[in-house]
Amino acid sequence: MSSPRDFDFFHGEWEVANRRLTDFLRPGSGWEEFGGASRCWPLFDGAANVDEIDMPYLGSKGLTLRLFDRETEQWSLNWSSSSSGRLFPPVTGKFVGGRGEFYGDDAHDGKDVRVRFVWSGVSKSGARWEQAFSVDDGASWVTNWTMDFTRPRAS
Repeated sequence: MSSPRDFDFFHGEWEVANRRLTDFLRPGSGWEEFGGASRCWPLFDGAANVDEIDMPYLGSKGLTLRLFDRETEQWSLNWSSSSSGRLFPPVTGKFVGGRGEFYGDDAHDGKDVRVRFVWSGVSKSGARWEQAFSVDDGASWVTNWTMDFTRPRAS
């Protein structure tokens, strides 16, 4: 069962290894890899949080606001990019057995897409996030971005 404490693992500082397709809808388009740094802090006694990721390679930052709906016991994940200043449609879902799956609808390059975020490998020292798009209402998915989070080494 999902709870307001599901994202407690994510609070604090992270180093981020990004890997993303150069064309989010074409699996064979090739991957680009780049680093980043992220910071997350809790709100609403843990039932919400905000994180900001800095991606110098892209010349932009990203922001996620996560909110736990106590009635539905699901999370909404709301993303914005500094390059657009736009709040993208949320994905919603929950954690089951240490894996979080979140779904929503959006558009990419003029095409309607189903969006899936997956959180896995969650621990105090690491986690993995994946984004996938589907143009056939979830019958098939193209994983187009992954982020591997690790705690920064102590200096």
